[in-house]
Amino acid sequence: MEITDLVTPAAVVASLKATSKKQALQELARRAAELTGEQERAIFDVLLERERLGTTGVGDGVAIPHGKLPNLRKLVGIFARLERPIDFEAIDEQPVDLIFLLLAPGTAGADHLKALARVSRLLRDRQMREKLRGSETREALYALLVEQQASAA
Repeated sequence: MEITDLVTPAAVVASLKATSKKQALQELARRAAELTGEQERAIFDVLLERERLGTTGVGDGVAIPHGKLPNLRKLVGIFARLERPIDFEAIDEQPVDLIFLLLAPGTAGADHLKALARVSRLLRDRQMREKLRGSETREALYALLVEQQASAA
């Protein structure tokens, strides 16, 4: 499972405007609906349902909201760098400014978990987070996200 399997350049947001967790999830659901053809409300509801189980704010300014949609055909990711950090009820109680949304088909068992693990590994890297925070454009962010994959090949 590679990042390029999850994210396209069109699924990268260089400067997401949001002042709250709910607003960030709504905006990401809207963008995911555009990319997938799924209903925005269904995506938002799945994300909220997952947040009720426990925050997806994993620490170090990173959140990985995720969920499954029954009609989705493949795993879809959206990466967003927020304009300003927001409270995401993260486990370390620090505000979040990097969000990687992951949506999976209802039938994606192990693939969903592999994708979550891959994204988590990528964003756990302190240098990677710093580079992402220092990048201003969609193209630069996408290049960073896929950079490790190219260097590992």
